[in-house]
Amino acid sequence: MIITQLSIAPIGEGTSVSTYVNIVIETLKKEHVTFQTNPMATVIETNDLPTLFQVIEKAHKAVADAGAQRIITEIKIDDRRDKEVTMKSKLQSLKH
Repeated sequence: MIITQLSIAPIGEGTSVSTYVNIVIETLKKEHVTFQTNPMATVIETNDLPTLFQVIEKAHKAVADAGAQRIITEIKIDDRRDKEVTMKSKLQSLKH
């Protein structure tokens, strides 16, 4: 399982980006990937890198299609291959 932190931020579109965050969320829902949005980014689970990059490209394009003229997209990928992990299992491993 690939776990990815994604942040897509339009530049020069005002101080609030919630409209664009909602566009990304709707795009992820259409792609049927597991994700969680937090105050600073969105974490996505995919089975493989090609799927991940396809989903990120669609989300980035959706923000552009909404009118953003400049977009910064940050991606942090956790590609663990020694065992199966999910967002849930990573959080459970932190419990005392």
